[in-house]
Amino acid sequence: MSMGELLGIEPLELKFPFELKKQISCSLQLSNKTDNYVAFKVKTTNPKKYCVRPNAGIVLPRSTCDVIVTMQAQKEAPLDMQCKDKFLLQSVIANDGVTAKDINAEMFSKEAGHVVEECKLRVLYVSPPQPPSPVLEGSEEGSSPRGSVSDNGNVNGTDLPTGTRTFVEHLEPQDKPSEAGALISKLTDEKNNAILQNNKIRQELELLRRQGNKNHSGVSFMFVIFVGLLGILLGYLMKKT
Repeated sequence: MSMGELLGIEPLELKFPFELKKQISCSLQLSNKTDNYVAFKVKTTNPKKYCVRPNAGIVLPRSTCDVIVTMQAQKEAPLDMQCKDKFLLQSVIANDGVTAKDINAEMFSKEAGHVVEECKLRVLYVSPPQPPSPVLEGSEEGSSPRGSVSDNGNVNGTDLPTGTRTFVEHLEPQDKPSEAGALISKLTDEKNNAILQNNKIRQELELLRRQGNKNHSGVSFMFVIFVGLLGILLGYLMKKT
């Protein structure tokens, strides 16, 4: 950490774990060890390549402020992974009670007589962290096959014996079709019986109608009720099947 009269800056180098086609960020911490309000501004030699948040602000007395610098995704890597970009952090004493909205270019003007401290920061590209090498379970000699348990508690079936795996996979498909087939067969038989009974009743009604026409006798009131009830019963049986 380098301590100036106004702000301490850590680190003094912006290190980016360089990866192609990926935004990368790093942070700076500004420390105000004085009893004054300190205004700061961040500049760079390549403003289109970087995004700084906040690029200007106020650090209160005896407090700190974090600055996030984000490098835009790059399509190609520089030669020898060397970067010539630089940053400049300017700081100046501000009036008590000022806010970030009060910051203007005049505050950092040396021509206007303001004492402006400046600190230059280099940009370095570093290799991204490498993931740990995977270790295959059961690769040691003498290890016996066994079922493994995943993170969510499920058993990995590829390590189970063949007989056990077949039992788990095919138990339910064998039971369910047999139950469904029996139910369909039962409903089909009931429907066929209802159709036969309906045809038989129609034949009997037709025979009675012919006999009634032959004898020129009307159908009694009780017979009409019987036929109506019989029709309702048949309708109920048909809906049930």
